[in-house]
Amino acid sequence: MRWPAFLLASVALLAQSEELVRQSQRGKQLMAEGRFADAVPVYRQLVQALPDNPGLLLNLALAERMAGQPRQSIAHFDAVLKLQPRNLPALVSLGAAHVELNENRAAIDPLEKAVAIEPGNRDARTMLAGALFASERFEAAAGQYRALAKATPEDPQVWLSLGRSYESLAGRAFRELEKSAPKSGYMAALLADTRLQRRQYRSAFFLYRQALDQLPGLARIHGAIAEVYRRTDHADWADAEERKEQTLAPPDCAAHAAVCHFLAGRYVEAAAAARLRASPEGLFWQSKAYGELARQAYGQLGKLPESPQIHEVKATILRAQGQALESANEWREALRLAPGSPQYQRELANSLYLAGDYKSAMPMIERFLQTEPESAQWNLMEGDSLLHLEEVEKSIPFLEKAALRDPKLLPAQASLGLAQARVGKSAAAIPHLEAALALDDDGSLHYQLARAYQAAGLAEKAQKAMSAYQEIQQKAQSDKDELAKEMQIGPPK
Repeated sequence: MRWPAFLLASVALLAQSEELVRQSQRGKQLMAEGRFADAVPVYRQLVQALPDNPGLLLNLALAERMAGQPRQSIAHFDAVLKLQPRNLPALVSLGAAHVELNENRAAIDPLEKAVAIEPGNRDARTMLAGALFASERFEAAAGQYRALAKATPEDPQVWLSLGRSYESLAGRAFRELEKSAPKSGYMAALLADTRLQRRQYRSAFFLYRQALDQLPGLARIHGAIAEVYRRTDHADWADAEERKEQTLAPPDCAAHAAVCHFLAGRYVEAAAAARLRASPEGLFWQSKAYGELARQAYGQLGKLPESPQIHEVKATILRAQGQALESANEWREALRLAPGSPQYQRELANSLYLAGDYKSAMPMIERFLQTEPESAQWNLMEGDSLLHLEEVEKSIPFLEKAALRDPKLLPAQASLGLAQARVGKSAAAIPHLEAALALDDDGSLHYQLARAYQAAGLAEKAQKAMSAYQEIQQKAQSDKDELAKEMQIGPPK
């Protein structure tokens, strides 16, 4: 019996349709079982049969991403979005795939669209905030973290990230001011703030006085000097400075809106107003306002139950204040609450190294070297630790690798030059000591270089290096004596 052609075609399509249904069910089953790699070829066949089906394209892309193939998944997420531009799972997953590939700038657009469609999508907003931060768009990142903090105020990671965003903004304004007006009273006042945080009271007092001489009407300057007096047991002088602060004329808020917002504690508004002024004053108040916002964010951590993030903040602050050993103790506490955290282990190793506790640091450094044998930083830390522990011969291979991997890593050049000089390889030490001279603030590298030149028979160069050493020493002593006179904490003017 001969069947009509149209009937044969219908039977073939029906058979094909049934096979596609079976394949689709198979794909769903594999995805449900977590067998994503096995699901990929199933969905590829389905997409070949039905290339314009957004559901199948999405499933293929999801299977690829979950199987550890984010690069392949991106093209298929893009294909879904060409057909359905507001497909939320595709937008979120496309952003996530870019983040996984460290393509943070590319992740921002799909994640912004996802958050606009569903503002309550915490995962999308968290990824967006992280991508913005990684792309150094700190103001936008802070806005996203503020929204997350409002929605989930109990999450310590959000407050930590918000604080870091503001800290980055404060640091950026500081660096811009340092470039544009390094000798200004505004710069002196910000430097004084850092000295005060580090408990370097005489240096802070000296710098605040410099700022006061240049900017006698600067808001809060007398209050800052009063704080130095209070911390150095001069309560009567502190009271006198506070009275001077109260007698300052209030700022013209039309001309100096940032100052008025700052004094009223409206730091977000102060920073926004300061950004409108392209001047040293604007940069100063940006740095101040963002610094206060960072402190507020970190302060919220203290109101939450104990968490690794609380100790992370404390450890970071202590290390910035030069208290590396105390910082290490906080990293240990963070690890107690988050055991096995690679980030905290790295930070603990760094703090122990900076504290000069080389014996404790080295086992951790060596573990990282096993997984990152070509890292210039870990090789430097291992070699320098061995050098300080008088294992000079053992230090050299690590320092050589550090200098080879990153020739601009001047501490590696310095330590390698010192190590080679100590084992009698003066000629080999010379180029490394020469490369590191920019680090020589006390003359010690010039001294070692002079000795290396002498041992290598380069008498003229040795004499020049020794003369430079003596000049640095004399200048350092003269500056120290002069600064000691100027930095005496005296009564109010």
